[in-house]
Amino acid sequence: MVHNLKNSLVLPLSIITPIDIGRIIREVEDLKIYVEQVNLRKEDLKMPKFSRLLDNLVELNNLKLNNKSNLDDLLVNINNIKLKSPVVHVSFSVDPSVLFLERITAWFRQEIHPTLLLTIGLQPTIGAGLIVRTNNKYFDFSLRQQLVLARKNFVKIIEAV
Repeated sequence: MVHNLKNSLVLPLSIITPIDIGRIIREVEDLKIYVEQVNLRKEDLKMPKFSRLLDNLVELNNLKLNNKSNLDDLLVNINNIKLKSPVVHVSFSVDPSVLFLERITAWFRQEIHPTLLLTIGLQPTIGAGLIVRTNNKYFDFSLRQQLVLARKNFVKIIEAV
């Protein structure tokens, strides 16, 4: 069954950041130009190899990108995701692995929003853990924060002795 692009797309876990969305938009725009040129020359359409991101999106949503109309629909949907999806900023002390990013993205998409995107930052001062920021919330799950909280309790214990 071919996915109807009038419905929203399901994002694969390999698409994590707004930068990934931008890459897909550029690739689909280039593919659209290629398809138009092949049609003008009246040649047989041989689809080029897609990037891993676009390939995962096409496979997950069972898309057919062999004509201008389908590509236009995909561009509209991807641009809507870029404009309307919530973005959460997550800071780590070191670069997280791709597997970890995919797992945390899966959790956010299941619990918060199906097209949520992450921006990834590095803050070596947090020690371990992570800091999560949205437009109006801040959550500090870092080792540094835990040590600050423990210090207050440690001072209270010493004063009690």
